[in-house]
Amino acid sequence: MKFFGSKSLPFLVFVLVLTGLLEQGEGTACSSTFFSALVQLIPCRAAVAPFSPIPPSETCCNAIKALGQPCLCVLVNGPPISGVDRNMALQLPEKCTDNFEPCDIIK
Repeated sequence: MKFFGSKSLPFLVFVLVLTGLLEQGEGTACSSTFFSALVQLIPCRAAVAPFSPIPPSETCCNAIKALGQPCLCVLVNGPPISGVDRNMALQLPEKCTDNFEPCDIIK
């Protein structure tokens, strides 16, 4: 008996992974989806490009503050994002003088 077609199983796994990531936030959960959180961080793209010497802009720092620590952790622990250095993304709160708790990195 087949419960899932070959096309729906990868989607189901993806949804379960995202659900687990959203529930891992300490204290406060991220109220954004992975993709909407990613869109909010578009102003930070230059600051998180691999080997980028560019500091985060004021617009980027405002986006980080609005997004919050739980959503930043969801992004950092989510699927790979082309052109984004996760370690540089983790440094954004410090560079923007936000007092976020460090993210637990899931490997």
